[in-house]
Amino acid sequence: MADYQFTAFALSGELDLNRLGTQIGIVRKYRWEEPMLLNPATFQPLTGDRLEEQQVYLYYFGGVVFLNCTDSVIREFSREMGKITDIFKGFPNIKYQDHYSLRIEEGGKLAITNDYAVMPRYNRAFIDIIAFVIAKSVALERIEEQVDMVLDEMEGVIALLDQGKLSIPDKRLANLASKILNFKYRSIAYIMVLDKPEITWENQEADRLYMTMDNLFELNQRYQEIKHKSETLMDITGVFTSLSHARRASRLEWIIIALIFIEIVIYLFEMM
Repeated sequence: MADYQFTAFALSGELDLNRLGTQIGIVRKYRWEEPMLLNPATFQPLTGDRLEEQQVYLYYFGGVVFLNCTDSVIREFSREMGKITDIFKGFPNIKYQDHYSLRIEEGGKLAITNDYAVMPRYNRAFIDIIAFVIAKSVALERIEEQVDMVLDEMEGVIALLDQGKLSIPDKRLANLASKILNFKYRSIAYIMVLDKPEITWENQEADRLYMTMDNLFELNQRYQEIKHKSETLMDITGVFTSLSHARRASRLEWIIIALIFIEIVIYLFEMM
């Protein structure tokens, strides 16, 4: 029997693996969907077919997964990595994290839950799949909270509009639209929620594990909810933008009317 413990974190943004690799002496190039696998103590790269007692998965979308690493190892890794890239600074205080465990019981009964999985035999692909799924899950959690924060901000704006107050600066509207577009980019472009890892096309057991965990963590459903909320926010922003433009046009019309009135008054004054 063997146990594997996973600890996943979501960084504040995207992680450029090729740039990071250059900084720590790795000469190979990483594809967009490919994780960087390191020894947490030496920062030496590990190959996909080599499993060490402790290792770290780094993903382009900002997911970090530690395998069999103690809290002290995680802190030391993040401290040293913080000297290389700013995105790791403040790592110990990251709120978006999750834990998972895998147990290999030869001849045991298959079980997959939200907190652990039991597999009847060892397959390296199982470890890669679990790391990938929980990395995406915590990354989604980060975006979900940020989207909800913008929704709360929008509720305040809508309340003002309901009172007949429309004093939203264009800069604030642009900022809100930028945040929403950023959410859509993150959820679609580098979280890869709808993409299955390559190993699932070649390994039926890995595919079954991935699909089961995908359903348990509701990755597709959560992605769709983020997409729907983002589209709703964009619609609301579009309404505010139209109202703001209409208000500006109305002001210009009144200014023109006032100028014409002043010209008429001046003309009449000169005629007297």
